Amino acid sequence: MPFTSGHIFSLQRSGGGVPKTMIADAVVSETGLEGDAQRDRRNHGGPERALCLFSLEEILALQTEGHPIYPGSTGENVTISGLDWPTLHLGTCLLLGDDVLIQISSFTAPCKNIAGSFHDGEFKRISEKVHPGESRLYARVLRGGILRVGQPVRVVERPVEVPRADTPLRY
Repeated sequence: MPFTSGHIFSLQRSGGGVPKTMIADAVVSETGLEGDAQRDRRNHGGPERALCLFSLEEILALQTEGHPIYPGSTGENVTISGLDWPTLHLGTCLLLGDDVLIQISSFTAPCKNIAGSFHDGEFKRISEKVHPGESRLYARVLRGGILRVGQPVRVVERPVEVPRADTPLRY
């Protein structure tokens, strides 16, 4: 049975580019983490790619292969531990903390800007096409709020209607 709950291991943001710097907490809106920016807005950011997610377990596995990757080095905003990463698919909804509801919108295509995180610049090592289930994920924000390191992450059914920010979520 897949692991359907985990926790936020780390949060990262930058003024543009990689690596992203770890932070303890963040406000999240439909456009992503407050204070986070992307240099290439054509391929990154925007409402359909508001957050970039990655698995701590995938990062650790890559480190054992000899890659110098670490949380934030490949541009992810939220590093999650404890979820069965390969079972996450497009359309899956996650509740981050108590308030932030997101939906996985696409796999994140790796680019040469993250080559420094990989032995011999092998950035395609986290390509969904080359290594299914080992990619970073983009997500749209269905409901914003505040995130903190250590908060729970749960796979949830998407509500029929996305509640207003002042309405408690019920699952």
